[in-house]
Amino acid sequence: MTVAATAVVKMPKKQQTGKKIDKGQVSINSVEISFGKGSDYNLAVQETNLEIKPGEFVCILGPSGCGKSTLLNSVAGYISPTKGQVLVDGSEVKGPSPDRGMVFQQYSLFPWKTVKDNIAFGPKIAGLSDSECSSITNTFLSMIGLSNIANKYPAELSGGMQQRVGIARALANYPSVLLMDEPFGALDAQTRLMMQENLLKIWSEFGITVLFVTHDVDEAIFLADRVLVMSASPGAIIKDLKVDLPRPRDPDLATDDNFVALKKQCLSLIRSESMKAFEEHNH
Repeated sequence: MTVAATAVVKMPKKQQTGKKIDKGQVSINSVEISFGKGSDYNLAVQETNLEIKPGEFVCILGPSGCGKSTLLNSVAGYISPTKGQVLVDGSEVKGPSPDRGMVFQQYSLFPWKTVKDNIAFGPKIAGLSDSECSSITNTFLSMIGLSNIANKYPAELSGGMQQRVGIARALANYPSVLLMDEPFGALDAQTRLMMQENLLKIWSEFGITVLFVTHDVDEAIFLADRVLVMSASPGAIIKDLKVDLPRPRDPDLATDDNFVALKKQCLSLIRSESMKAFEEHNH
């Protein structure tokens, strides 16, 4: 079998095995995250428990400053919990790892590397051969529809294109969990919608677990299997909502009665938490 064929066969886990996906389980056990000491002490996330099944798409919503990104960063391994533990596939998270891909709101691409070299970075670090790196890179370039700009630099690309490269780069390590921190927050409405549909296609092909932080209620409901709503700071999950809407999802879903009902529920929870935070700050 050629290297190219190997890379392509390896890609969509669902199609590869035909069995239930068994990687990408995230367990957050009694996790508390605080910063500083004494008068500088800040409890960012109060005791939180959460189970995410392999292959689930979970969105986190909540008022600004409620600890959404902090919780996500603890799964990424950038922040260590003050108490409790985060497990991925039964192993405690001790730091960043290629099995957890991260996509940020700011396009965190290497400006001095071409699109192709940005995507190849992870596989190269993992010690794969040039031909394997090239094969994986070509697979992802074609998946995100950017094969024609492989040799351009990030500064030459639009925001939407840069973010597509960012997602491809995170996926090129074949992680079992993809962590996304408001990845489409800086995009215009039309590009954002296109990116959401693109992400859902990639997710369904890969069967990868996605944990996605957003401020946008419509985005959360459109993408997720479950929407977690967090309280105002210190953050805690106050509602775990199942999104019982058919897949594949279509933008017209926004007018569906179930979608509208879920949206009202989310907005009401967030408004009430935001008011609490506002009142506390003004006392």
